[in-house]
Amino acid sequence: MKELSNAKKRVLKNKTEFRNFPMVPRVVYGRGSFDQLADILLPKRKNSDAPFIFLVDDFFQDKTLVTRIPWLFNDQIIFVSANEEPKTEQVDALVHKIRQDFDEQPSGVVGIGGGSLLDLAKAVAVMLGNQGRAENFQGWDLVGRPSLYHVGVPTISGTGAEVSRTAVLSGPQKKLGINSDYTTFDQVVLDPDFLGSVPKQQWFYTGMDCFIHCVESLQGTYLNAFSQSYGEKAFDLCQDVFLGDLPKKDAEEKLMMASWHGGMSIAYSQVGVAHAMSYGLSHVLGIKHGLGNCLVFQHLNAFYPDGVTLFKQMLKKHLIVLPTGICVQLSDDQLDEMVHIALAMDPLWENALGPKWKERVKVEELKEIYLKI
Repeated sequence: MKELSNAKKRVLKNKTEFRNFPMVPRVVYGRGSFDQLADILLPKRKNSDAPFIFLVDDFFQDKTLVTRIPWLFNDQIIFVSANEEPKTEQVDALVHKIRQDFDEQPSGVVGIGGGSLLDLAKAVAVMLGNQGRAENFQGWDLVGRPSLYHVGVPTISGTGAEVSRTAVLSGPQKKLGINSDYTTFDQVVLDPDFLGSVPKQQWFYTGMDCFIHCVESLQGTYLNAFSQSYGEKAFDLCQDVFLGDLPKKDAEEKLMMASWHGGMSIAYSQVGVAHAMSYGLSHVLGIKHGLGNCLVFQHLNAFYPDGVTLFKQMLKKHLIVLPTGICVQLSDDQLDEMVHIALAMDPLWENALGPKWKERVKVEELKEIYLKI
């Protein structure tokens, strides 16, 4: 019996614990599928006093999209600017407003827009189901209670926000996501018709977020067959879209699928150096995520040489000229803060370089990269 007990202990000691990550349980795809939103929301309405809150990119404020939003009873449409990435205080303000405006807990939250709006919607839904300030939930698995029912409708593709378990927020001290099993959308509507109105530079920068996701996931130390299967598909789709000669509608549909697969590729993996360093850029200078990734990635030959080569081919093909001189006038304090924010992303660096990453990453090297931007 003693030998059996010892054997059991050895089994338990050597047992690997696998994360049971959530996926989006329901998704509808197709051109015109946005018009099914009313039917999707109807069974989720608690009663006429429990509204749906629609958080919508203010780009659509005077567009026909507004007339297609299926609001009923005392539903509320809140237009939000996507010029800046979402902040914890913005989440707190929206949650406070919603709780003040309605006596009853809403039926749910619907985010309509790009990655920033989707992250904002996820964060608001999480905080409506929990108490406290959003900044206290920045990190991994800090959410203790389920979020409110929430739906994502991406109007631009690339970030993977529609499928990820993260709501990226800038807080007083850091830029870091609310990473939890409760963050993932309950329903996503993928309608490629929305992509036709996206300006070219925004289309490119957001699409490159997806491409860089794939490079970092596929070259990461966390890579496994699950992540690889999604990452390779997204990587191939990105090459079709940005290096091929597809008809516009085909390119829109493939990029929407690349974004979905790219987001899935990091569900069981992670991103890497470009994302870690872009967080520093965003937090200190307010540079939007997609552009920030591009600005950093162009200088990461030492980490992702093949990916950087393809990225520069994509820049050339689409006549994209990245801004320069952004970090030249930074103070030493700003530069130190950027590096501090970047190095706080432990899982990203470990995925990129392994568990001993701190021995390989030098502060001065990161400063040199920032100063090239």
